[in-house]
Amino acid sequence: MAVTAKAKALRAQGENVIGFGAGEPDFPTPDHIVAAAVEACRDPKMHKYGPAAGMPELREVVAQKTLERSGYNGSASQVLITNGGKHAVFAALATIVDDGDEVLLPAPYWVTYPEAIGLAGGVPIVLATDDTTGFQVTVEQLEAARTERTKALIFVSPSNPTGAVYSADETAAIGRWAADNDVWVITDEIYEYLVYGDAQFSSIAGLVPELQDRCIIVNGVAKTFAMTGWRVGWMVGPPDVVKAAANLQSHSTSNVANVSQAAALAALTGSMEPVEEMRKAFDRRRRTMYSMLSAINGVQVIEPQGAFYAFPSFASLLGSEIRGHHPTTTLELAELALEEAHVAIVPGEAFGAPGFARLSYALGDADLEEGVGRLADFLTT
Repeated sequence: MAVTAKAKALRAQGENVIGFGAGEPDFPTPDHIVAAAVEACRDPKMHKYGPAAGMPELREVVAQKTLERSGYNGSASQVLITNGGKHAVFAALATIVDDGDEVLLPAPYWVTYPEAIGLAGGVPIVLATDDTTGFQVTVEQLEAARTERTKALIFVSPSNPTGAVYSADETAAIGRWAADNDVWVITDEIYEYLVYGDAQFSSIAGLVPELQDRCIIVNGVAKTFAMTGWRVGWMVGPPDVVKAAANLQSHSTSNVANVSQAAALAALTGSMEPVEEMRKAFDRRRRTMYSMLSAINGVQVIEPQGAFYAFPSFASLLGSEIRGHHPTTTLELAELALEEAHVAIVPGEAFGAPGFARLSYALGDADLEEGVGRLADFLTT
């Protein structure tokens, strides 16, 4: 978001900046969802406070959807509607983590995870992965990091920022390890529909039923339905955990905006055709970005399988001369690329992965090609 803000400032000065920073679809919310929100605005009962845990009909649909997609068989009472997926992550950690508890966090990670762990009083235990392992953590790494203070693991597939997708076998192995060692799993499934090629989404909760009493699913409508600004997410988990998280929410934010909940209900019960059209566009852009990045000398990149990000390594270029400068970190490289080439990328330092950078392909095809082309010229001329 800081990169995006700086890019906007340059645009305000009249500069033509292409931004690969924002983690949100560039499409408008589908029309039938917007229409449901407009209708809700005109309904007087939507103008009042609602249940703190969410509209009963939305909680019911989320429970059913989670059973169908993730294999987690929970009732509506095991669903908490939150103010976006980020709030669901915070609520889950605040509910189960005590002061000093350790939370295993594979890196590269989404920037909010370590902050939310710390706010809950926990200690993030970062487990490094890189492109040689497909940005996937192993059971051996998890076991080596486990201590008597280990409370939970944050598991994400498809991944932000890497686009990595764990196979069903890999997911199940991690789930069995967690179940065998009484480790909680918070599984972030926000990108579940955005997978490409041979990759398939699989839920750790559904693959390992014995884990379900110690598993919390977080999800939302933001990425799938191009609804980042509507702020509707949810957590699904054991009854006592959800009840406690709902109590916390009732004294912090209370209910999510009713109109946004009505829109989310329309999204989950309506046609999935717009979702598939967006997924196809992301897939096309994914292949373009991967091809163009792969052609840049000194840049190494693995083909992303999910979400809408590529996560190339610029490590071999650091320290070399680029436009009269010698950037030694990807943070410096990103600042230089923004200033010199008017291309905004997010440095890997933000994700616990120095030497890498995240480029979102959730932008128009023409801008994508122009932007990666600028980056190539900036790095090689």
